[in-house]
Amino acid sequence: MKNWMKIDSSLNYQLWERVCKNFNFKPSIYKEEWPSFTPPSPFIVYNIAHLYGPNFEKLYSDLETCITKAMIKCSDEDEYLYVLDWQHESYLFNPRLDSPRNELNEWPIPLYPNGDYYFFIKKDFSWGYLGHPWEKSICIFGEELLKATETNKPKLFNQELRRSI
Repeated sequence: MKNWMKIDSSLNYQLWERVCKNFNFKPSIYKEEWPSFTPPSPFIVYNIAHLYGPNFEKLYSDLETCITKAMIKCSDEDEYLYVLDWQHESYLFNPRLDSPRNELNEWPIPLYPNGDYYFFIKKDFSWGYLGHPWEKSICIFGEELLKATETNKPKLFNQELRRSI
């Protein structure tokens, strides 16, 4: 099976329309306009500003390992998730399959928002992992993914910004 399959532009448009409607998504670089989205309850938003320091590689590796395990726990073997990249191509992604890596050893769309909004969402929108690049935050929503993340919590998730549980 292939991983990181590009989503065609028509479906990509439909998915962003759904994100805008379901999450009240209004992208903004301005702090006074944050949060830029409101996920469905339950959710927790974590501050990840401390990722961007001397321990980046260790923290990011731990984040990738923990979140991949959580996504695997919450999805079926052959199930693909939507991975949406604001204003760019989006993909179908299976956390069980090998992922190509770039020169920085990152997936095509990494788990940390390095300049854009990155959303990993189950196809039925029951849970997701949402990255906000300017707030430097990650939101986990959906009871199933929240429980799986708590079981193997990334070291990076040590400061909550907000929650609805």
